[in-house]
Amino acid sequence: MKTLLRKALLVLIVSSGCATISGQNSTDYTLPDPLLMEDGREIKTSSEWTQIRRPEILESFENNVYGKAPKPSKDMHFSILTEDKQALGGKATRKEVAVYFTKSKDNYMTVLLYIPNQRNGRVPIFFGLNFDGNHAVSKEEGVAIVRIQSKSSTDMPTIPARGAESSRWPIEMLIENGYGLATVYRGDIDPDYDDGFRNGVHPLFYSNGQEKPEADEWGTVAAWAFGLSCAMNYFEVDKDIDAKQVAVIGHSRLGKATLWAGAIDERFAMVISNDSGCGGAALSRRKIGETVSAINKNFPYWFCDNFKQFNDREDFLPVDQHQLIALIAPRPVYVASAEEDQWADPEGEFLSAYHASPVYELFGLKGLPKEMPKLSQPEMQGHIGYHIRPGKHDITGYDWEQYIKFADKFFKK
Repeated sequence: MKTLLRKALLVLIVSSGCATISGQNSTDYTLPDPLLMEDGREIKTSSEWTQIRRPEILESFENNVYGKAPKPSKDMHFSILTEDKQALGGKATRKEVAVYFTKSKDNYMTVLLYIPNQRNGRVPIFFGLNFDGNHAVSKEEGVAIVRIQSKSSTDMPTIPARGAESSRWPIEMLIENGYGLATVYRGDIDPDYDDGFRNGVHPLFYSNGQEKPEADEWGTVAAWAFGLSCAMNYFEVDKDIDAKQVAVIGHSRLGKATLWAGAIDERFAMVISNDSGCGGAALSRRKIGETVSAINKNFPYWFCDNFKQFNDREDFLPVDQHQLIALIAPRPVYVASAEEDQWADPEGEFLSAYHASPVYELFGLKGLPKEMPKLSQPEMQGHIGYHIRPGKHDITGYDWEQYIKFADKFFKK
């Protein structure tokens, strides 16, 4: 695999199909080649990638990082809870939809959906999980306050103010650009604290006598990805939504879930990672900012137990995150970073996207150039987009402007 990186900061040596990298900010490391089979065979065509190499990499991520998750239940069903066709001053139709994970009506997540009223037929949508509840995404009084999970098993839950998270979800901007928006509260799927996997979706799928996931089974990040796929089942039956043009998006830890959802569920037409860092877009072997050890110690429930074997042993991981991004090929993917968000390792996020490029090239598609873009100079000429902006760990209006431009390129041909 021929690979070149930033000349000013990095020196690259290609040996036996693997990329060995030296940099000013990290120790030397060798990346596994996405186009080299575990038995040493080289992948040369897109069909070989799809049929042989992709399943091999996907299985390795399941066994060693995210864990195996069940398929959505055949008993899943949906119910429209509320509908307002004059939302946002008449600009949109707002719906709240219950997505029931099983036959029971006790276990469900609520999808908040905004669809532009000025449209011709079905519309493309952006879809992602939110941190603080659907009511925190929108300032509209009609949005129900969902069941909020506390930060631990002992704390009383704090209900965020209505619209508290609205700066991260520019609903009207999306509507004006012809896109719908769908979002789900992460706690509707799985709580973001170590509850022993008792209060989220996991118990719904335990085998007889099982009390927690096995070492190679799903943690919370994979559970969130599972929820994203469950919502996709609903989008396919909603006559207002173009289910073939759904861009799944996630920020921070929810960006980790988004990338994994995009890898395992090929129905998502576009995947967008915003500041997802370790276990998301950033290369694990760089050991910059949040490391595998740090993430597993601070959030031991996010990934499968097998991932803990690689604490301070990233070089022994059979996969790295550039291969996760490669699993999304040939669908378009966008990775974004923030200059001050060193915990997420912006350069590692770029390099991960860059090293996925050879897989896109198998499909005759353009990936990323070798040079990391400068601040506020997005690169989106090919099927892999990237930008780094000034500022901290957040998802901003500037980020969304780039995502809309990228989506326009593929959804509005």
